[in-house]
Amino acid sequence: MNKSELISAIAADSGLSKKDSEKALVAVVDVITKALAAGDKVQLVGFGIFDVKTRAARIGRNPKTKEVIDIPETKSPVFKAGKSLKDAVAK
Repeated sequence: MNKSELISAIAADSGLSKKDSEKALVAVVDVITKALAAGDKVQLVGFGIFDVKTRAARIGRNPKTKEVIDIPETKSPVFKAGKSLKDAVAK
């Protein structure tokens, strides 16, 4: 399902227009993105948790030249599915 299909599905289920559904979807994604960028986690009970995980800095090696390189600490978003979502997908 792509973004336009998701917007159509939201409009059909909620009774909102497609334009309002798109505004709502964009707003939700923006709020989640801003919260994660600020270091917060977003928990939607029954759906799941959006969080940020930090990978520690480490030493790597260029496989071609065998040169040792420093890989800096990185942050990446993660999603952990909630029980209700897991149960719904398992059926």
